[in-house]
Amino acid sequence: MKLTVLGCYAATPRTFTNPTSQVLEINNELFLIDCGEGTQVELRRNKIKFSKIKHVFISHLHGDHFYGLIGLISTFMLLNRENPLHVYGPKGIKEIILLQLKLSNSWTQYPLYFHELSSTTSEMILETQKVTVETIPLQHRIYANGFLFREKPGDRKLLMNEVQNYNIDVAYYRSIKKGKDAVLDDGRVIPNKELTADPEPPKSYAFCSDTAYSPNIIQQLQNVSVLYHESTFLEEHAYLAAPTGHSTAREAAAVAREARVGKLILGHFSTRYDSILPFKKEAEEIFSPVDLADDGKTIILD
Repeated sequence: MKLTVLGCYAATPRTFTNPTSQVLEINNELFLIDCGEGTQVELRRNKIKFSKIKHVFISHLHGDHFYGLIGLISTFMLLNRENPLHVYGPKGIKEIILLQLKLSNSWTQYPLYFHELSSTTSEMILETQKVTVETIPLQHRIYANGFLFREKPGDRKLLMNEVQNYNIDVAYYRSIKKGKDAVLDDGRVIPNKELTADPEPPKSYAFCSDTAYSPNIIQQLQNVSVLYHESTFLEEHAYLAAPTGHSTAREAAAVAREARVGKLILGHFSTRYDSILPFKKEAEEIFSPVDLADDGKTIILD
């Protein structure tokens, strides 16, 4: 599981920072999470293939989280995309995008599907052969969701010495990896547990931006492998957090601690700060390990 941060700063884009967008790669599947201005430029800068993006998740309808979407959809059209694109986001996202396509007479030649969200409780919105995605209800100034990505358990690992010891034909490897026993030519049944080992524990990634501190999400986040949580403010500006629907680094760390997550990544930093290093310092007073998102940063989620 690999995360590529395309942008992780709040509000307006700058020449050296970008608003929120990131790409999560799970078992060769790419998921685009939020799509602030400049997203497609950063996709190119990070050498991410546009054609591999099939699902886009928009947390809420503030511009720094979706203003890059219409440009990306239009670029897909100019690149003669044929594969469907699925967009998951709050109710209203379809109307906004289709109006822009209509008035610019830029209808896509590829299937474009919108999955509009309105539930205030968590719901599963996508299931593939390898991944499930569910919403995380957040507390912001407008309707907002985070997203929880979970790997499905992988195939069992072949113990090649044991498999070869029984002269099992390669044709049966796939079924054995799926958990089936092996039947030899002489009729003997070799239990699967003698031929395989458990797969790696499935990983999970939770994306929470933007939100005020919300203990309501802690139960859903229990034991998540990696949590990305917004930390717009440092403690010196904590008085701004709740009124604006945002969190401090310490509040993000408190969520991570109570949810017993494996790792915390901070992002959505206010551009009022000259350095993001104090965010890590403040969070580590509450929880560890802590990593800082930054534009162009790649993080292996283990």
